[in-house]
Amino acid sequence: MALIMVVDDDPGVITLVERGLKEEGHEIITAGHGVQALRIMQERRPNLVILDIIMPGTNGLEVCERMRRSPGLCEVPILFLTKKDEIEDRIEGLKAGADDYLGKPFDLRELQWRVRAILRSTLEIPKDALLSVGPLSLTPATLGAKLWNKPVGLTPVEFELLYYLTRNVGKVISSDQLLQEVWGYPEDSRNTALVRMHIMNLRAKIEPDPRHPRFIKTVTRHGYVATFSSEEED
Repeated sequence: MALIMVVDDDPGVITLVERGLKEEGHEIITAGHGVQALRIMQERRPNLVILDIIMPGTNGLEVCERMRRSPGLCEVPILFLTKKDEIEDRIEGLKAGADDYLGKPFDLRELQWRVRAILRSTLEIPKDALLSVGPLSLTPATLGAKLWNKPVGLTPVEFELLYYLTRNVGKVISSDQLLQEVWGYPEDSRNTALVRMHIMNLRAKIEPDPRHPRFIKTVTRHGYVATFSSEEED
């Protein structure tokens, strides 16, 4: 069971989402606008936030960005649930720090399995010993990442994605495999844009030159490969 916050200015959406997630055994807290949500989250840190974008006052993108800057909330996963569902909107939402994105109208069953996938990849991140490859070190117990001994701030899903790639350094991993192993998506979900956006965000955080990646490389029509080495930073 997880504590999930649902933030939406539409009471009907809140009621639907709350009913569907309670069926999964979760505890739900709600807010009708961004300021209220941030205040409640400071008092009760949720395991997941389901967040609308279009809201009066502080919108969902601003809430997401403020959470990612907050020491107490930066590691909380965020799922955008919104009518803003064009590809540009998805890019903007994922760049703001969201872990996943679902457009309205939505199928409640799809929301349920996406929530299960996010919680699986964040609540069940392995807590084994430090993983170190070349200049990169990862500490699952704290979601801590360091590159050349400098801390790198990652969201939970970014950490899980980097951890999986690093654990398989030198192997080409397809987008479909990443969707299944990192997000817990079913086979043939084909949400490759989600993987592509998170790879882009990771590169922006760890690559000396994201336009010419040296650590996470694209293998055309096959996927991605981690290529960390012990070389010093240029």
